[in-house]
Amino acid sequence: MPVIFHIDVNSAYLSWTAVEELKNGAKRDLRKIPSIIGGDQKSRHGVVLAKSIPAKKYGIRTGEPVANAFRKCPGLVMEPPDHKLYSRYSECLMEYLRGYTPVIEQVSVDECYMDFTEKVKDYHAPVEGAMEIKNEVYSRFGFTVNVGISDNKLLAKMASDFEKPNKIHTLFPEEIQVKMWPLPVSRLYMAGRSSVEVLQKLDIHTIGDLAVMDPRLLELHLKSHGRKLWEFANGVGDEVVEPERAEAKGIGNSTTLARDAVTEEEACEILRKLAASVGRRLRGAGQKAKMLSVEIKYHTFESVSHQRQLARAVNQDEEIYREAVLLFQELWDKTPIRLLGIRSSKLSEADEPEQMTIFDPQFRPDPKREKKKKLNQALEKVRAKYGDGIVTRGM
Repeated sequence: MPVIFHIDVNSAYLSWTAVEELKNGAKRDLRKIPSIIGGDQKSRHGVVLAKSIPAKKYGIRTGEPVANAFRKCPGLVMEPPDHKLYSRYSECLMEYLRGYTPVIEQVSVDECYMDFTEKVKDYHAPVEGAMEIKNEVYSRFGFTVNVGISDNKLLAKMASDFEKPNKIHTLFPEEIQVKMWPLPVSRLYMAGRSSVEVLQKLDIHTIGDLAVMDPRLLELHLKSHGRKLWEFANGVGDEVVEPERAEAKGIGNSTTLARDAVTEEEACEILRKLAASVGRRLRGAGQKAKMLSVEIKYHTFESVSHQRQLARAVNQDEEIYREAVLLFQELWDKTPIRLLGIRSSKLSEADEPEQMTIFDPQFRPDPKREKKKKLNQALEKVRAKYGDGIVTRGM
């Protein structure tokens, strides 16, 4: 049976800032007083990025305006974000974890999955290995992590989100009904605000309620996302931890929006620009991609992503855009969007031959595809000389 760990740094931005301050002689520990990591109240980033447990007791929430947080707690201490610092601590953590296994899939600056299957034989039980990691991280680096343990990534992540901080939890299939089903449906992975509102109208209030529903009914109201949520409620998730090869990590691009996108049309306009950027970089590197993923960060700072293996490797803008829109439509839950991203992976050389059959539409000559390819090449030459904004697509 696979043994998957999900490791999540507790309130990473605030913890890492606190540790760095203490190293430099600070007399306070941000984690023990009402404190937040945030930005200038007048700027776009004037929101709470991370909060301490004492701050949470005042009702301060991640993603709310900094001004609101100060109204709730006038004596609140705020420090600005330092993303270079976070990257440094993240790299140290991942380097340490790779001492256990190279099979690590980092999904954000402060969380990753580990395939502990081969390593678990060195311990009496998976929990013993997780305890060693948790304690050693605190001893070496001064911050705490939660570790979730299961036989697939979904359940391991759900487990790590149980009680915090500095905890270890298991969520194996036989524990789902006791540990996961009683939770509010809003606690389910990828159950965003809009999806939860729809589910509650269907009298679905707990994850258990969702698990026993007819998935065909869910598809009527939430399309393919409804079936995906039903699968998650029943513990169906991906077992494969996919570490990125150093020589082929992929090519991607993302953008934080000046104003939250609230319609599909707005989002697709951004996706088209991102697809053009990713396509241009792929072609410039002489690569094609067999896997595409779309990332959404909501205005609440919750991030979700969705990926798909493609029937054939691509590097043309329109092909990337078409696949990205499909992924977006399956993923988006109508919550306002703060950031959008497209990432390509499973790269291969652009001139590498592909195995096709006579039933593959790509096998047949397509003059339009060749015309688009030549047009893209011409546009790239113009943009390289005069800049990206010189040519735009007509509406």
